[in-house]
Amino acid sequence: MYSFMGGGLFCAIVANILLVVSTATDYWMQYRLSGSFAHQGLWRYCMSGKCYMQTDSIAYWNATRAFMILSSMSCFAGIIAGILSFTHFSGFERFSRSFAAGIMFFVSTLFVFLAMAIYTGVTVNFLGKRFGDWRFSWSYILGWVALLMNFFAGIFYMCAYRMHECRRVAGTR
Repeated sequence: MYSFMGGGLFCAIVANILLVVSTATDYWMQYRLSGSFAHQGLWRYCMSGKCYMQTDSIAYWNATRAFMILSSMSCFAGIIAGILSFTHFSGFERFSRSFAAGIMFFVSTLFVFLAMAIYTGVTVNFLGKRFGDWRFSWSYILGWVALLMNFFAGIFYMCAYRMHECRRVAGTR
C-alpha cells in the first residue's frame, strides 16, 4: 500500500511541477513569421528577441489558461491529501484520504486534458492554417506529460485505496 502511495506521490509532484512550468512558459507553439522565428505561450508571444503580453482576450486562450490553473490547483490538493494519507488518524470513519487523493488526481487529469484539447483544436484548425511553418514546442509537450503523470498518480492512489479496503474488510472477519 505504501509503495503505491509513494509512487503516486512521486508522479503527482512531478506532474504539478510540469503543470506549473508548462503554464508559465512561452513555448507552446513556434512558427516562422516574416523570415524570423517566433514563439508563443499562454501569456506572452515573442518575436525577434522581444516578448509581448497577450493582451487579446481570446476565448480559447482564457479557457486553456483557466483549465491549466485549475489542474495545478487540484493536483496540489491531491498532493496534500496524498501526504496526509500516510497518517492513519482520521476523524471520519468512512473517509479515505488515499481515495480523495486519487479522485483529485483524476480531476486534475480531466482539467489538463480539456486545456490541451482546446489548445490543440484551435491551433491546428485556425493558427496552423495562418502560419505555414509552425510546430508545437516543449511547453505544450510538458502539458501532455503532466497529463500522463497525473493519470498514473490517480491509478497508484486508487490501487493503494483498494489494498487498504481489502485489508480492512479481511480484518473484520
